[in-house]
Amino acid sequence: MASLKEIKSRIASVKNTLKITSAMKMVASAKLHKAQTAIGNKLPYEQKLHKMLSGMLQADDLLNALHDELGFGDRDRSPISIQDTDVDALPFKENVSRVAVVVFSSNSSLIGAFNANVIKMFGQTMRMLSDNGYSDKDIDVYTVGKKVAEAVRRDGYECFREIPELSDKPDYDKASALAEELVDRFVSGEVGQVILVYNHFASMSSQPSVRENYLPLALHDYNETSEPVDYIIEPDPIELVKELLPLVLNLKIYTVALDASAAEHAARTLAMQVASDNAKDLISELTLAYNKGRQQEITAEILDLVGGLQNQ
Repeated sequence: MASLKEIKSRIASVKNTLKITSAMKMVASAKLHKAQTAIGNKLPYEQKLHKMLSGMLQADDLLNALHDELGFGDRDRSPISIQDTDVDALPFKENVSRVAVVVFSSNSSLIGAFNANVIKMFGQTMRMLSDNGYSDKDIDVYTVGKKVAEAVRRDGYECFREIPELSDKPDYDKASALAEELVDRFVSGEVGQVILVYNHFASMSSQPSVRENYLPLALHDYNETSEPVDYIIEPDPIELVKELLPLVLNLKIYTVALDASAAEHAARTLAMQVASDNAKDLISELTLAYNKGRQQEITAEILDLVGGLQNQ
C-alpha cells in the first residue's frame, strides 16, 4: 500500500491536472459556441444556393448553353453532374484515371478519438480505391490539419499539398483558393474526381466521419420526371449560373472546413469533460484511501499508547 505522503502527492498532482482540463474545457466550449454560430449561418445559405443551382440547371437548354459558354468542350469535364449519383460512391480506375482526396483533421491532440476516426476513414477510402484499381501514384492527397498529414506520411503515402492553417481558423479566402485549385485541376482533366473526408458535427456527443464526393458536383435535386423550377431571372440565366456555380463550389469547401472545426471543438469539449470527471473520481478515491490510511495510523498509535500504559 502506498504511503500517506505518496497518496497526498498524487492528490495534489491530480488536482493540478483537473485545473488544466477544466480550463481547456471552458476554452473549447467558447470556441465551440463560435463555430456553431458560424456553421449555423453558412450551411443553410450554401444548401439554398445549391438548391437554386439545381433547380435552374434542370432546363436542358440552359445546361447546354452553359457548357458552350464556359467552353468545357467535353461535357464529362464539367464540374457539375446532372445524374443523381451516390454522394459517397468511389470511382473505378477504368472510368476515372486519377482522383484527389481532401482530408480534414485537427492540428493538435487531447481530443479523444476525433483524429483517429477520420484517419481510419481515410485508410478505408484508400483501401477501397486500391480495390478499384488505383495505386498510390494515382491518388493526390490534400491534408487539412497536421495530425492527418503525419498519419498519411506514417502510412507511406505522399501529401500532394498540406494546408494546416485552414484547420485552426477556417477562412473563406483560403477555402476559396483550395476550391479553385481543385476545380481547375478537375476541369483541365488532371483529376477525374475529388473526394472529401472529414468529421461532421452532428451533435455535441456525435461527430461521425463522413466521406462524400466534391467534384463532379452532383445536383441531387434533379429528377427527370419533374419540371424545371420556373425562376424569374435577370439579367441573364447564363451570367447568373456563371456567378452561382463557383460560389457554390467555394462555399462547399468553406462549410466543410467550418463543420470539421465545430466537430473538433465539440470533441475536445467532451474529452475534457470526461477527463475532468475522471480526475474528480480519482481525487475522491485517493482522498478516501488517504483517510483510511490516516485512520489506521491513528488507531495504531492509540493501541501502542494503551499497550505501553498496560505494561507499566
